[in-house]
Amino acid sequence: MDAPSNQPGIVGGLNATKPKRTGIFGRRAVRRALAGVAVVSVLLGAGVVYSNRPVEVEALMPERDVPVRVFGLGTVEARVMSKVGFEAGAALVELHADHGDHVRKGQVLARLSLGEQEAKAAKARAALQIAEVNIERAEANLEKARAVLAQRQVANRRRQELAGRSVVSEQSAEESARDEAVAKADVTVSESEVASSRAQLADARAQVQFEETLLGHRTLTAPYDAIVIERHKELGTVVKAGDPIFTLIANDSYWGLAYVDEARAGFIAEGQRVQARLRSRPQDVFTGKVARIGLESDRSTEERRVFIRGDNPPARVFLGEQVEFLITAATLAEAFLVPEAAVHGYNGHEGMIWTVEDGRLNRRLVRFQHRTEDSRLEIVDGVPERAHVVARVAPGFRVGRRAQVSEGKGP
Repeated sequence: MDAPSNQPGIVGGLNATKPKRTGIFGRRAVRRALAGVAVVSVLLGAGVVYSNRPVEVEALMPERDVPVRVFGLGTVEARVMSKVGFEAGAALVELHADHGDHVRKGQVLARLSLGEQEAKAAKARAALQIAEVNIERAEANLEKARAVLAQRQVANRRRQELAGRSVVSEQSAEESARDEAVAKADVTVSESEVASSRAQLADARAQVQFEETLLGHRTLTAPYDAIVIERHKELGTVVKAGDPIFTLIANDSYWGLAYVDEARAGFIAEGQRVQARLRSRPQDVFTGKVARIGLESDRSTEERRVFIRGDNPPARVFLGEQVEFLITAATLAEAFLVPEAAVHGYNGHEGMIWTVEDGRLNRRLVRFQHRTEDSRLEIVDGVPERAHVVARVAPGFRVGRRAQVSEGKGP
């Protein structure tokens, strides 16, 4: 009977010990939480201290005699190039030049068949001879008519004198006057025949010149000292007027054609020095000058055409070969050049840069002018005196943060 009465007590005793264990666990949790808060606080404090430590930055130094070069990609071209052909059409019967030949001005390059045109020229020359004979005959008739007129005039004067003395009849005097008038008319007719013959002679001469000019069009000659780049037709081909037979370029007329981005072409001018590298000879550097700047840009690619005349072109040049050009648009006596990567909001003429002023970071809106081939921008305005321009932007930059400056030149 006693055992059953003790069970509730045992159960109650066990239940009474549970609050004690819960209290121990709670104190441990609190201690852990406090320790975590302390660690976080230490980390935060360390982070604040770390983020506020003086950051080391590289500042730009002024550079001297800096060349500003503009890149352009282009090709080898010829300043004087012609596709020459005949002004008439016929069969091609002679060819005297081929690819790569050097020809002199006036040298015969090709001929067309001459038969038909030679016959026309011969006919015109025969008509000229007839016209010359006709004018000789007309002039002779004119002389004869003038002689007859002089004779009739003398005879008429005598008869008129005799008629005045009643030696001859009035009818005879009238006939003599009539003969003189007829002789005058014959002279007038002869003079008109001479004028007509002279006109016919001029027409015959012009016709001869015309036919011989057409005959000359059957012979193709070099218009200047040149190199034959290509021959387009072969013997026996029937060509039309204007068909190209040869492509010629004038001697020493090679030059380069560079396409330059409009955004970089503003400072390019005639006479500036140029370096060029041919795709087939990348190890060699050729020099030259800007000879011409195209007055019309490409509307689709937004590029400007710049023509370069070479100082020392290679002995053999190939038209159309790709060339890389570096045009020296300016030489900066002294300049601060900041990498474009260190500029925020660059719009072509201004942007934001980082500076160090009185030992702390700051941001400044500055103006730029030239841009170098390695993407550095020349600062021309906006940096106060004694301020340092930051060459590289690093994480953690903010306005007002302390900074330690080390001098450098940028990339």
